[in-house]
Amino acid sequence: MTKRIVVTGVGAVTPLGLGAETTWAALLAGQSGIRRITAWDPSALDVQIAGEVQDFNPRDYMDFKLAKRMDRFAQFGVAAAREAIEASGLKINTDDSERVAVVVNTGGGGIPTIEHDVNQMHDRGARFVSPLLIPLFAPNMASCQISMAFGIHGPSITSAAACASGIQAFIDAYHMFQRDEADVIITGGTESGITPVAVAGLANMQALSKRNDDPAGASRPFDLGRDGFVFSEGAAVFVLETLEHAISRGAPIIAEVHGGAYTSDAWHITAPHPDGRGAASAMRKAIQRSGFQTTDVDYIAAHATATSIGDIAETNALKTVFGDHAPKLAISANKSMVGHLLGAAGAISSLGCIMAIRDNMVHPTINLTNPDPKCDLDYVPNVKRAMTVNVAAANGFGFGGQNAVTIFSKYRA
Repeated sequence: MTKRIVVTGVGAVTPLGLGAETTWAALLAGQSGIRRITAWDPSALDVQIAGEVQDFNPRDYMDFKLAKRMDRFAQFGVAAAREAIEASGLKINTDDSERVAVVVNTGGGGIPTIEHDVNQMHDRGARFVSPLLIPLFAPNMASCQISMAFGIHGPSITSAAACASGIQAFIDAYHMFQRDEADVIITGGTESGITPVAVAGLANMQALSKRNDDPAGASRPFDLGRDGFVFSEGAAVFVLETLEHAISRGAPIIAEVHGGAYTSDAWHITAPHPDGRGAASAMRKAIQRSGFQTTDVDYIAAHATATSIGDIAETNALKTVFGDHAPKLAISANKSMVGHLLGAAGAISSLGCIMAIRDNMVHPTINLTNPDPKCDLDYVPNVKRAMTVNVAAANGFGFGGQNAVTIFSKYRA
């Protein structure tokens, strides 16, 4: 018998603010979190803008000594997990801690740690490389640090699926529930890789927007003037539970999760298949497995990176899957405001779906002033929209051709 899985807590750390509700309010208001880079001097680079998390102090969320043993991506993960756990009212006790699991994904792990210690080695010698280099940058450390922070003794799992990582976390967690490996799973995505080398590499790939003089207008999904994505950082983490477990403890149920699907393009290391073939397959399979029909879907949290080929490919995929229903979908791109969080991008999209279901409100796609004729669906341009959202899908498509889609709905008793 298929277990029903529900969302009972949400936490976030994003360029739009600290906290899930702060982030959601900013998304609805159409605010941009893109600014000139402040963590280091970007003057020598062609790209000087990013979506940085502002005013984040890890000591507000964890012990100072613990924070010193984490890269920034892991700190974000622990902070977002703490908010989600507190919001859900979950109490993790020793006698049931093996029935709680962690599935928090990332795309790059501790990129700042690696870059810092490479520079230390070059400038000062081997003695100045941190003895904690490996456990600081290892991608699994967000999940592991969450398990240690909250005394979670069940499985602790991390998958790196590039920009599909945040969606894949939901799908993997859903499968774990169905295998009866846990009653509660802390899941989501986290990323913090805004370093000089990473920005330079993506800029040299021609993947990033170069609108340095207009940071707030730089990320323009589906707009004819788009010129690439904006590199960002942050995290979104959720408490998922079996329905039985949530009801037994009187947990607040925000939405229901119906699993999803992932596929591969087998096409190119960075570009999607032009007709969106792999993305369409993932969408179609996710909807079929959820038990819904395509006509049941009200809202899509698009991957929508604001790259020339990516937005067209996703639009083609949506038309392929939804047919006559495609123009009736409300589709919005959070990256227009928050930028591209890579391994955490899908988690932010999932937050958008869950909150839209809760509030019957969808956030806009900002900076959509001159729509690309090849992107001709309803992308909720520039202004939020009140509408009933019963079923929503979150898309996540990553480098290497990895596609992941998960389905959410209102909880019905």
